[in-house]
Amino acid sequence: MKKTVAVIPVKLNNERCPGKNIKCFDNGRPLISYILDTIKKVEGIEEIYVYCSNPEIKGYLPEGVQYLKRKEYLDLSTTSILAVLQEFAKDVPAENYVLVHATAPFIKASSIQKGVEAVVSGEYDSALTVTKMQEFLWRDGKPWNYDVTIIPRTQDLEPLYTETTGMYIYKRELVLEKNRRVGDNPYLVEVSKIEAIDINDPIDFVIANACRDAAEEE
Repeated sequence: MKKTVAVIPVKLNNERCPGKNIKCFDNGRPLISYILDTIKKVEGIEEIYVYCSNPEIKGYLPEGVQYLKRKEYLDLSTTSILAVLQEFAKDVPAENYVLVHATAPFIKASSIQKGVEAVVSGEYDSALTVTKMQEFLWRDGKPWNYDVTIIPRTQDLEPLYTETTGMYIYKRELVLEKNRRVGDNPYLVEVSKIEAIDINDPIDFVIANACRDAAEEE
């Protein structure tokens, strides 16, 4: 069972942005094609699955990507992503899982590769994509990370990191036994703002569409 498997969970009944996963950008490419083309370039992944309850998605899958039907109750808005990942792990046994999303179309294969290598090496128990944040932050009406009488340069602020939710890599026992997709010793893969784009709402789709050319130039 020592293998690494990629999973792309897909819903076609999205509430906030209906049909977003197969919706086309202005260039005619459906959203899901971006992550599928990217994940196929990553070395060390033995199998790639699109996990979707609707067989209609099969018409969008290139050679080398398998379709696996998931139970329809996993499409509910109340269903947690961990429940989806646990069911997938039961359906497809593997040592390591690479979770990526169609809604994060611009993540680079090199970023995913870094995470895969870190977890497969055994040095880390998980990996995730993050963006670095160095901003002046306030909490409860007070500055949280700086003194207003001594204003530092933003680059001198202690950095914080935000999960992009675009990629998670985790071991089988982590999701099945501990109900987690991030372990105690994760590898943080820092990505650019364009790689971090995540499409949830209609305006996000508009922004991603406008960033297509810039993403290809990165």
